[in-house]
Amino acid sequence: MNGLYALKPWYADRLSGARAALVRHEVSPDTLTAAGVVAAAGAAAALTWLPTGLAALPVAVLLAARLAFANLDGALARDTGRTTRRGAVLNELGDRAADLLVLAGFLALAPLWLVAAAGLAATLPSWVSLAGAAAGAPRRNGGSPRRRRRAVHGR
Repeated sequence: MNGLYALKPWYADRLSGARAALVRHEVSPDTLTAAGVVAAAGAAAALTWLPTGLAALPVAVLLAARLAFANLDGALARDTGRTTRRGAVLNELGDRAADLLVLAGFLALAPLWLVAAAGLAATLPSWVSLAGAAAGAPRRNGGSPRRRRRAVHGR
């Protein structure tokens, strides 16, 4: 595994206690997906309305929460046998909405063209991957070296 995806198992292990508690309390994976979008919206609001120096801590905390929710929703669905196509689509839409919401918070700090370009760059690989999955291709995750290798070798 290359890139940041190599850290995913380590991070998932750190969240195992929270995941077990969520299973015990019968929390829906969809609730966690929604919570991730809300955390992203909170980070965007902090970027928009708080002075730059004061925004750093709330944005960091909210993005850390967003990352945890993004990790936990799928894990919870798998742990509880609640994986569905609908849930997978909701998860992906929630992730892309969260990405775009956070980037929208930068509209207070950067020109529209730059924020729009960042939004496209941040989400286009996922949209292409989802289109491929919808066409029946396997979905693969990996860092940029792995993606370059797949592009060159057709894998």
